[in-house]
Amino acid sequence: MKLLLAEDTKDLNRAVSAMLEYYKYDVDCAFDGEEALDFLKRECYDGIILDIMMPKKDGLEVLTELRERHIMTPVLLLTAKAEVDDRVAGLEAGADDYLPKPFAMKELLARVRSMIRRHDTYDDAVLTFGDISLAPEGPVLSARNSVRLSLREFELLKFLMSNTDMDLSTGFLIRQVWRNEPGAQEDTVWLYISYLKGKLRSVGSAVTISGSRGGSFRLIEETGAGMEK
Repeated sequence: MKLLLAEDTKDLNRAVSAMLEYYKYDVDCAFDGEEALDFLKRECYDGIILDIMMPKKDGLEVLTELRERHIMTPVLLLTAKAEVDDRVAGLEAGADDYLPKPFAMKELLARVRSMIRRHDTYDDAVLTFGDISLAPEGPVLSARNSVRLSLREFELLKFLMSNTDMDLSTGFLIRQVWRNEPGAQEDTVWLYISYLKGKLRSVGSAVTISGSRGGSFRLIEETGAGMEK
């Protein structure tokens, strides 16, 4: 597996790359956003680790440019801040996961493995429910129009679309979608449910997700004035 690590703190860059190489990953190291983009113009990667706060171009600028060029390589964002705004900005720009600093090396390794595994194990089936379709290529959610999903959003929506006859509890989703990853909590699930509800609205769908923070969730079809705004 070939990874790109873009982290401007030299000691941390060396430590992370040494750990990943110990676990048999082939790692290219960049120390600013422009250098990261130069690597990405020359090489193909199985996964990308991007620090948000970097000189020349920050991680969000690099990520935005990648997605605009339709490079869908999975991206893990590193951030020195734990505020929700940073997570939202990264995920809306097309990141697949995020990891706040400081972090344990074992957690970083687990996130990288999980991100690449999810990306590699999707099948080619297009799922449908109501007026929406979910295609793994992209991955893309479509109704009246289309929007790209992050890999985590795709996995969560795919699970909801595969179990439309039952209410799925927050704990169950943490076990099945997040596979009990460190840091996965009720608020994590609710954050991604909120993202998906917004994207369902953005494609003009009558489908939404019922449920509340910490409870159970299920795909439902709404009609007319009852459709969530």
